[in-house]
Amino acid sequence: MNKINPKIIFVGTPEFGAIILEELSKTKFKPCLVITSLDKPVGRKQILSPSPVKQIALKYNIPIKQPKKIEETKEEIKEIKPDLMIVAAYKQIIPKEILEIPKYKSFNIHPSLLPKYRGASPIQYTILNGEEKTGVTIYLMDEKIDHGPILSQKEFEIKDKKITYQKLSKELAKLGAELLLENIPKILSKKIKLTPQNEKEATYTKILKKEDGHIKWSKKAEEIERQIRAFEVWPQSYSFWNDKVLKILKSSVKILPVEIDYPYGKVVASPEKEILVATRENYLKIEIIQLEGKKKMTAKEFLNGYPKIIGEVLK
Repeated sequence: MNKINPKIIFVGTPEFGAIILEELSKTKFKPCLVITSLDKPVGRKQILSPSPVKQIALKYNIPIKQPKKIEETKEEIKEIKPDLMIVAAYKQIIPKEILEIPKYKSFNIHPSLLPKYRGASPIQYTILNGEEKTGVTIYLMDEKIDHGPILSQKEFEIKDKKITYQKLSKELAKLGAELLLENIPKILSKKIKLTPQNEKEATYTKILKKEDGHIKWSKKAEEIERQIRAFEVWPQSYSFWNDKVLKILKSSVKILPVEIDYPYGKVVASPEKEILVATRENYLKIEIIQLEGKKKMTAKEFLNGYPKIIGEVLK
């Protein structure tokens, strides 16, 4: 094998993977093939759009495959005879027979400190649960989800207590790219030590569905505020008012020196003309809001247009 220009296949789809692919493509470890998801319709006009990973592959003139199922690429991968496969946020389970084709096997970059937060939504759960630290893990892939032995980990301290999904995802992708570039030479030189994950400490995250974004006003304001930051991209956080979807895009916790004696979800106005919603503990102060079929608005703009929301109960 030519260690100066190893044959690397990169597999991924969203921005997390795209940031890592970009850093990889600037080095001698530029992939010889990128596998990503099919183009998907985006926006109101449903324009067919490439994944963030595909956009980076096009930028660096890397050959691209977009199979409906990754099994369709098995023979082509065999023909390439890759040295290594790197996976970052791919939305399919990759069969063992494909993972074992590369000479030095296949490694995944996962945005959590495994075995904590295995599965599809580790960044969202990190924010939902108010974690003070997270990190990235590079592990040798096997047929189980986020299960293989750990090659390397790096912690990330969450100093910004208002960090959003997008910001945290970018920070962890940058950290993951740094860790990957440190470890590829070790993998290719067989100078690695793998540590099995502790199954007793494993926790899991699920694939988020649209209904997961429906706000339960019986929760504490602090919990709802974290949900809004965690779900900012998908599924977003919403309630219902007059049978219309009301997306809450930015918020904060408001503590008032009076007990809440309203029904959960009741909208009240503060002396500062803020939109406050009663919860199980404290109030949620709405800062950016979007009514179904309308543009995003600040709370002040919304109150000017829809003053009757005060006194209503959001469902």
